[in-house]
Amino acid sequence: MPTRSTRRLASAGGAAGIYLLFKGASSGRVVEETSSTAFLGPAPLRAIGAGVPCWESQEAMPDGGWEVPRASHASGTAMASVLGGAFLAQATGRSARRAKKEQSQRVVARKLFGDLNQLNPFYETPEQQTKKRYAPQIEAVNALEASMSEKSDDELRALTKELQEKAQNGTSLDDLLPESFALVREASVRVLGLRPFDVQLMGGMALHEGRIAEMGTGEGKTLVAILPCFLNALTGKGATLVTVNDYLARRDAEWVGQPLRFLGMKVGVVQNGMTAELKKKAYLADVTYVTNSELGFDYLRDQMAASPSDLSLREKDPFNFAVVDEVDSILIDEARTPLIISGEAQSNPKKYLIANECAKSLRRDVHYTVDEKTRQCVLIEQGVQMAEGLLGKDDLFDPEDPWFPFVTNALVAKDIYVKDKAYIVKRGEVMIVDEFTGRVMEGRRWSNGLHQAVEAKESVQIQSESMTLASISYQSLFRLFNKLGGMTGTAFSEAKEFKDFYKLDTVVIPPNLSKKRVDKDDMVFVDDIGKWKAVAREVENAHRIGRPVLIGTTNVENSEIIAELLDTLGVPYQLLNAKPENVARETEIVASGGRKYSVTIATNMAGRGTDILLGGNSNMMARLRLREELYSKLFPKKSWAMPEEFYPIDLSKSIEAKVDEVVKKTVKAWMPTKTAKSMKAAEQMAEEGGGELTELDAEERLSLACEKAPTDDKVVLELREVYKDLNAYYKQVTDLEKSEVQAFGGLLV
Repeated sequence: MPTRSTRRLASAGGAAGIYLLFKGASSGRVVEETSSTAFLGPAPLRAIGAGVPCWESQEAMPDGGWEVPRASHASGTAMASVLGGAFLAQATGRSARRAKKEQSQRVVARKLFGDLNQLNPFYETPEQQTKKRYAPQIEAVNALEASMSEKSDDELRALTKELQEKAQNGTSLDDLLPESFALVREASVRVLGLRPFDVQLMGGMALHEGRIAEMGTGEGKTLVAILPCFLNALTGKGATLVTVNDYLARRDAEWVGQPLRFLGMKVGVVQNGMTAELKKKAYLADVTYVTNSELGFDYLRDQMAASPSDLSLREKDPFNFAVVDEVDSILIDEARTPLIISGEAQSNPKKYLIANECAKSLRRDVHYTVDEKTRQCVLIEQGVQMAEGLLGKDDLFDPEDPWFPFVTNALVAKDIYVKDKAYIVKRGEVMIVDEFTGRVMEGRRWSNGLHQAVEAKESVQIQSESMTLASISYQSLFRLFNKLGGMTGTAFSEAKEFKDFYKLDTVVIPPNLSKKRVDKDDMVFVDDIGKWKAVAREVENAHRIGRPVLIGTTNVENSEIIAELLDTLGVPYQLLNAKPENVARETEIVASGGRKYSVTIATNMAGRGTDILLGGNSNMMARLRLREELYSKLFPKKSWAMPEEFYPIDLSKSIEAKVDEVVKKTVKAWMPTKTAKSMKAAEQMAEEGGGELTELDAEERLSLACEKAPTDDKVVLELREVYKDLNAYYKQVTDLEKSEVQAFGGLLV
């Protein structure tokens, strides 16, 4: 009987058949299409939501599977991931395809020989192999723990310098690994109050060896990354930690970067919009946090630089060692995504408008065909003739007056690039939505006239066309690194691709504790609307008893479909998608996701950067309350107030008075006391730290106050005491709510 199966919601359509995936105790089963039936078992056909039929397994699956009628069409697969304590029904095909691939690799042997794992007494699971591989090194690190704890702070910093000297004088990093990992572990305990577990050390060792480490959600990948980064930065050549967005890069540099700074290392963070000087300083740090896109564009700019002084990356050996977070998303899903630096080219906006009107008259599969995979539209002979007639041209391919690229771009914009899915319109501009993170990519534009075609489709101002000056794909970019490691929760299913394209081996890191979540069976639906109606009813039932729910969708359009269905059922919800009005409340929405009666709809949960804790996140509540009070006085032109319902309880008069007192002292200490009378004076003030306070500066200081890093700053220490009081005050309520939510069954996903 499977110990873990996954319920997926999928609509059926297309002649390919239905694939239903199950995960068993040690390996998966895939149900493959047969000529007239699909194997699934004696599970009755039943209706869910407005009479829409689906199949649901209700018994333990035998080795042979179960049999149900085959659907006639199949268009859509589904992704299912599970968080916290329950059930994920997310309509996306990417992870489902991964799971299907991983399981189908074993299905033939399973059908012929049964479960080989049970027959072979010497069989070791990937987790057991990982434990066995790193056991000697783990013992060596643990043996040093007692001696490290006895050292003073200054002695730990002195040891860092000693290790740097050894590494730069030729000592192998493998020989320095036990002492380095033990040192970072002790620094983490002192600064963050977090002691990396043995399995986290295994993850760090795998990354140091240039492997892909599969670590489940909640296993502490963020903390793991600093272990190999510290070790590889000892050589003086730097280490790069690549993440998926600016927020995570800044947060991780501020948070887990503290043990590295405590040990005397410099930690840099590269953000979109930084000046070249600030970027150069960040890249010269021992450990640099940067997004994959910013790293790629900085590399391209450096290739176009006129002199070494214009470079952002290190002048010598800029690609020493990197750890890539969400490595499957960056190296596999976005592998062929080109990063392009473009310049302005001459174009005729009227041509895009005329081509857009022409495209409206052309019919799919009659005048042109659509290739969804390559995202291209191809005009067939009838389409070429029709377009020439509509445009009054004898030849679409006339080199002196070409119309073919304008028409094909208009067709692509019409059929493939859908509003609120591939892009949104904000302030009269077409803005691209990252399909993997659900975030708006401000300042980015499609090339070769496609963006102008979308602008013509949306009737907004058509900006000048661009021409490519420099380009590189992520696949080519990350191959430049001398040593590359990566972390993700779903790597094993892509192990072959990592090996074939990047020469990277994949290891599965065992969890620190056994999983307690409950994975439900799959559900297959005939169409999308039936699927979403079933989700809405499931959410309504959970909401009635107060159970929190998280709904994951692949795009803005689907998130708004489920939102409308919940509106009709009278279920309140929080919507988090790429639309600006929702992105602005991202931290608040995610932090509240585990509270009683909470319903959260999110386009993509990857890289949100905030923990969903059952009952509510008291740490985030305390931090946001402190930020609200502080920033409203430091940056009064912007609204920082959180909705009243975000906080579970009003502050007592004593705590409120304490917060007000400390905020006044902080504002007085952080605001500049003098103004510059000249540019030279302004530059001198900036160097001395006496210039105008920026939001980024304030965020760094507030982050320090909300953590445990040692500091002599009296203002920061007073803020830290207030933060602790706020956290303890809110935690009394969130702990009570957590017990209730656990009784309801935990988070339903």
